[in-house]
Parts: sequence; structure tokens; C-alpha cells
Amino acid sequence: MGRSGKLYRGLAVVDCYKSLKEGKELVDDEILLACVLGWCIEWLQACAVVLDDIMDNSQTRRGKPCWFRLPKVGFIAINDGILLFNHVHRILKMYFREKPYYVDLLELFGEVEFQSVSGEMIDLITTHTGAKDLSNYSLSLYHRIVEYKGAYYSIYLPVACALVMAGENVENHVEVKKILVEITIYFQIQDDYQDCFGDPKATGKVGTDIEDCKCTWFVVKALELANEEQKKLLYENYGKADPACVAKVRELYQVLGLQGIYAEYERETYEKLSKTIKAHPNKAVQALWGRFVETRWTVERAGHAAGNS
Repeated sequence: MGRSGKLYRGLAVVDCYKSLKEGKELVDDEILLACVLGWCIEWLQACAVVLDDIMDNSQTRRGKPCWFRLPKVGFIAINDGILLFNHVHRILKMYFREKPYYVDLLELFGEVEFQSVSGEMIDLITTHTGAKDLSNYSLSLYHRIVEYKGAYYSIYLPVACALVMAGENVENHVEVKKILVEITIYFQIQDDYQDCFGDPKATGKVGTDIEDCKCTWFVVKALELANEEQKKLLYENYGKADPACVAKVRELYQVLGLQGIYAEYERETYEKLSKTIKAHPNKAVQALWGRFVETRWTVERAGHAAGNS
């Protein structure tokens, strides 16, 4: 699975740790340990991908059928996901149990894992069959799902791992956590765009957010802008697997000009975040931004161009 992934979460640990050492040459042991933490995060990501695809009933991931879709796998994939999760702590014990910050790492991973599954729970109960109610969808709910489901393990954890390795107390970096949550929301809105309008050949995934009744940035914006007739259309068609219903929702998004609103949001937010991060005193935040933007930018732009073609 890793061979077809972008690995930017794991690589970000190394980038962040190097930045915190501020130009000092790293010994081989330091590089190895940073890489190990990076792989632990990638194993968490693999676990999340395997289980999330099952819960969302997704078809493809990274241009291939989802792991549970393979004939000889099926719901054995649930156990595979749990195995991936459990190996993270086995790896941490293997490489870090003699380190003075071992307990700090265990507590960090434990807290982030809890926050992530809590975010997944919020996401799932919001969209659960029989309880689909668009009247509950709001920007605050959307931000809450993104923060807990994605921000902590995907964006915060690489920086926090680097800080712990560098001898820092992560509790002293509350402002760092805040800016990392903002970055996650920005990236998730990009993902929402790709799910709805991106080219699966570029993204490697067939989007199912509309069918799955997901609380996305696009449906929240549509609810804000739609008149009563348009809201009725959205309520009648959102969250249904019928391709005709999905097409009506996408058409409404276009009528409301959401692609243009997204493009403006994306441009303004990128400029704002770039300026804020460039002036940020924490070098690890700057390193993470560089790694994630460099990796994601090509994919986002390719899908954006395909979606407008």
C-alpha cells in the first residue's frame, strides 16, 4: 500500500526534526528514529484508510480497488486494519523504550488515536442511514469533524513527534496546534473539491461524498446559498446512490457557482496561510507546510484542471 501512497506524513517528521535542529548535522541514529516515527504515522494512516473505506463503502483508493474489495480479502480487511494499528505500538516499543521520552511518545500517540476515532465517530453518526438530516449540517460541525478526524494524526502528529524527539514539551505549543488545525481544514476543503469535481485518474479515487451524505464544505456552502426550492432539491437528492440524484446535486453546485467560490477561497487561504507560516517562530510548522504543499499541490492542481475541463 505504501508504494502507491505519497508518504508526506512520514516524511514530514524528518523534515520537522531537521528544521528544529536548525542546521546542525544529524547523526545516523537521529535520522533512523525520525524515520521510524514517520513510518508509525504511515501505519496509522494505512489503518485509517483500510477501515475508512469499509465504513464509507468506497470503491477505489489510489487508483486501485479498495483493500476490502479484493476477492480474497473482503471483511478480513477489518482485522488487517487492527493489525496495522497494533503494530504502531510494537514499533514504538522496539525503538524507543530506552529513550527518556518514551512515555511522552506513548501518551502522544494514544491521545491522537483517540481524537481520530472520535472524529470518525462524529462523521459516521452524522451521516448514518436513517439519521440523515441536512438541517444539522453547518460550518462549525464540518470544522469539528475535520479537526478530530484528520488534523491530529495527519498534520499535528508529525510536528509533535519531532518536538518530542527534540526534547520539547508539546503542551507548550498550543499555538502550533491551532495553526495546524487551520492547515488541515484548508487541505480537507481541497479534498472535498477533488471528491466532487476531480478526475479519478488524477486523484486515484472515485468520490462518494454526495452518495454517502457527507458533511462537506460544498454541501454546507450550498445550504447557505440555496433558496427554498434549491434546498428542497438538495434534501431530496443528497445522500442517495442513484447517479441521477448525484448529478442533480453536482448541477446545483454549479448553478450556485460553488466552483468559483472554492477557487477564490483556495487562493485567499493559501496566501493567508503562507504569510502566517512564513512569519511563524516554529521552524517545524514551516517545514511541514513545505512538505505538504509540495506534495499535494500537483495533485490538487491536476484534479482542479480536469474538473473544469
